[in-house]
Amino acid sequence: MSPELVSILVLAVVFVIATTRSVNMGALAFAAAFGVGTLVAGLDADGVFAGFPGDLFVVLVGVTYLFAIARANGTTDWLVHAAVRLVRGRVALIPWVMFALTGALTAIGAVSPAAVAIVAPIALSFAARYRISPLLMGAMVVHGAQAGGFSPISIYGSIVNGIVEREKLPGSGITLFLASLLANLVIAGVVFVVCGGLKLWSRGAVTDTGTEAAEAKDTGGTGGTGGDGGSGAAGPGNGTGTGTGTRTVPSPTAVATRPDAPAVVPLTVPVVATLVSLVALVVAVLGFDLDAGLTAITLAVVLSTAWPDDSRKAVSEIAWPTVLLICGVLTYVGVLDEMGTITWAGEGVGGIGVPLLAAVLLCYIGAIVSAFASSVGIMGALIPLAVPFLAQGEIGAVGMVAALAVSATVVDVSPFSTNGALVLAAAPDVDRERFFRQLMAYGGIVVTAVPAVVWLVMVVPGWG
Repeated sequence: MSPELVSILVLAVVFVIATTRSVNMGALAFAAAFGVGTLVAGLDADGVFAGFPGDLFVVLVGVTYLFAIARANGTTDWLVHAAVRLVRGRVALIPWVMFALTGALTAIGAVSPAAVAIVAPIALSFAARYRISPLLMGAMVVHGAQAGGFSPISIYGSIVNGIVEREKLPGSGITLFLASLLANLVIAGVVFVVCGGLKLWSRGAVTDTGTEAAEAKDTGGTGGTGGDGGSGAAGPGNGTGTGTGTRTVPSPTAVATRPDAPAVVPLTVPVVATLVSLVALVVAVLGFDLDAGLTAITLAVVLSTAWPDDSRKAVSEIAWPTVLLICGVLTYVGVLDEMGTITWAGEGVGGIGVPLLAAVLLCYIGAIVSAFASSVGIMGALIPLAVPFLAQGEIGAVGMVAALAVSATVVDVSPFSTNGALVLAAAPDVDRERFFRQLMAYGGIVVTAVPAVVWLVMVVPGWG
């Protein structure tokens, strides 16, 4: 068995173990890089570490550190409530508010699971309170996160654009961002219609306290199910009072205030400072081309110094599992590159003889594996494996990279993925077994349909 085939089989074993045994794929990849690098490729420690993505490590740590502080001081909660007030509480717009909010968070640098973890609990509580389909709300949150997930300053965007740059492929960060944005926007629109979103337009507006504003006045009431006949107000008794007083009757769509209604977050000095920091991050990276990771960690340190109580636990809330995952997988990919496996595998894919067939197969591989494992991990492995295949020039690199990225991330609504699991865990007052089956069925539909569609739209025309 050739060394190249051994390294590919080890990569497959890493994915299988990570999926079936709940072991961090990055840790497995580090172990695989050590084993394959030293025993099969004859590399020393320096050769193994040559593929370690130090720049991405800083981006992940810095951005998640900053957002951990934003969660701790209430900035993210303030953003959610501000968004709801922006649409004046219209129930039908709340799913789109959550879509836009998670999209904005990932677009400015939040890791997709972190954005979903921030928004999903509030979004699903809104769904329960206002009788919105939890599948609709959960899908809107996840697809919103992926819609913004490939902006030039986002984690996913930085990873994919970095891989493209290192592999010297033609690339377009804006095209990648727009491809993911439009794909997830279209899918969200379909889900909104299918899951009853159009019916929500008949609902009244809701307030910050969890009640709907619409109420009907009933004069000369009959006292309802109780009361003493004096005022006609409903009471706990069993009488049938006939008073002529005026009473307020909730409209058919009204929902009583619940004790778990989210509290309005005040615009405190730390919240204002954090909002300014998030804007500064966007301006620094987009306007002045500063490093996103170093800028984010600098802003986080400033906030931590000014308000240490709010950020005391922020370091422990950095997305360390995601950091380990990405760094481990890309280190193993570096070993594959060093020993020539990437060139060998790419030539094998190109040897199929039908480039478009090979392209759609790669999209389906990315979608299927990502539905059960890590989207970031599969992107980090598939794009480098496709480099020699793309170098032949028969398939447009820009369109192919975009198709792979969308295929590998749009399926994250699966309950087996991190984002889908977060949505499932965050849903209150639901039959979890039924909700799990709904997410699994929806994830299966996405895995089956989306890779073929994005291949047809992005790859077949030959973009890039």
